[in-house]
Amino acid sequence: MIDFFSETEFEFSDEDSVKDWVAKTIVSEGLKEGDLTFIFCDDVYLHKINLEFLNHDTLTDIITFDYTLGKEIHGEIYISIDRVKENASEYKVSFNEELHRVIIHGVLHLCGYKDKSEADESQMRFKENFYLQAFQS
Repeated sequence: MIDFFSETEFEFSDEDSVKDWVAKTIVSEGLKEGDLTFIFCDDVYLHKINLEFLNHDTLTDIITFDYTLGKEIHGEIYISIDRVKENASEYKVSFNEELHRVIIHGVLHLCGYKDKSEADESQMRFKENFYLQAFQS
């Protein structure tokens, strides 16, 4: 089950289509959908989580907690709407495009993709672009 919650005034407008897209992405990666929760929040909320759980004193756009069991995807994905807005402006893309990129980035982490090394980051970007294109089709 895929759920969306907001800890800020943000209202997610394309919930059903994103649920379908995320579910299809998980299946196409050879995995099974479990319980997946997206929490939209602001910088203050996510910074607190970053400090408390990861000991990182920085702003970030996303934090993913992976509770996957075998091939069944479970997790919590926290997304800062403040960061998404700023990144969309910086990268000159629409807010929705950046939000979808961040959403699929978190899902790909749950599917086992990493982004710490240059090679891993390159593969992550390739997969993000692949699934973003699939969503827009």
